[in-house]
Amino acid sequence: MIQKPYLLFLGDAPDALAAKVAQGIKDWNPEVALGQLRLPGCGADMGLPDMTLEQAKASGVKTVVIGVANRGGVISEAWKVVLVEAIKRGFDLAAGLHNLLRNENELIAAARMYGPTLHDVRIPTVAYPIANGKKRAGKRCLAIGTDCSVGKMYTGMAMDREMQNRGMKSTFRPTGQTGILITGGGVPLDAVIADFMAGAVEYLTPDNDPDHWDHIEGQGSLFHVSYSGVTMALIHGGQPDAMVICHEPTRTHMRGLPDYPLPSLEALRDMALPIARIANPKAQVTGVSINTKALGEDAARRLIEDTEKRMGLPCTDPYRFGTANLVDALLDL
Repeated sequence: MIQKPYLLFLGDAPDALAAKVAQGIKDWNPEVALGQLRLPGCGADMGLPDMTLEQAKASGVKTVVIGVANRGGVISEAWKVVLVEAIKRGFDLAAGLHNLLRNENELIAAARMYGPTLHDVRIPTVAYPIANGKKRAGKRCLAIGTDCSVGKMYTGMAMDREMQNRGMKSTFRPTGQTGILITGGGVPLDAVIADFMAGAVEYLTPDNDPDHWDHIEGQGSLFHVSYSGVTMALIHGGQPDAMVICHEPTRTHMRGLPDYPLPSLEALRDMALPIARIANPKAQVTGVSINTKALGEDAARRLIEDTEKRMGLPCTDPYRFGTANLVDALLDL
């Protein structure tokens, strides 16, 4: 188990989106996030107290969590200086990067000498099966995005919380490092061998009560040429009864791909439905989730209202305005 509370290491993240792991922990499990540690030039700020390692130790921090999700999941040399010092001071380290803590010689040597534990949450711990496509009991909702990092995890977690508050049967199913660090379980899907990804999603969302909903954390985008494969595995392995389209309206291009514009909501709907209906002929797109963080409240409400009229679907910003309408749309499925 990863010891709490945490110090969130933001490193030299250029912006808040690059520190989405830290942002997710701070937003959904704030009681364990005591502070942040930023290197010079860091453009991210979680609104937490800036702490040195010495201050974090005095505050009772047990684990330094790397809160950055950079392209390729790289641990830089500048980071290693701080991380080795953290180990020397007795902090455990936790990360969900592709570049594993346990593969870094300096970190391994320091951990052996001083005793702290290195936690890599992006390592599959189960021999996942190949997907068989058999229909499973229970209901499943999958968040799908026009791009990466548009609010798919927040949508699933917010819908699960709404159902829990109503006394409904519901479980959030994490498929990425942030969700795993928040909940303590899940499948690190983009670290699973490709042939077994859909099977891992089947494993994550097994047979359940007929009125139980699994909210599956979405990854990537069908339109993102770097990460579309993981999205396809989620759609076929998840066999969703419902899909919620997630979107960030201020993007001018796909994240990390300046030559690729974002698809329209309609284009994603029309692409996802035929693919989903291969595994579940009854699959539906049931709502739209818009990340309005960059907009003022009046502009956000206007956009949501306009989108509802345009798409003929309930629309909301789950974190800002709640998900009652998105959950209501699932009640008759």
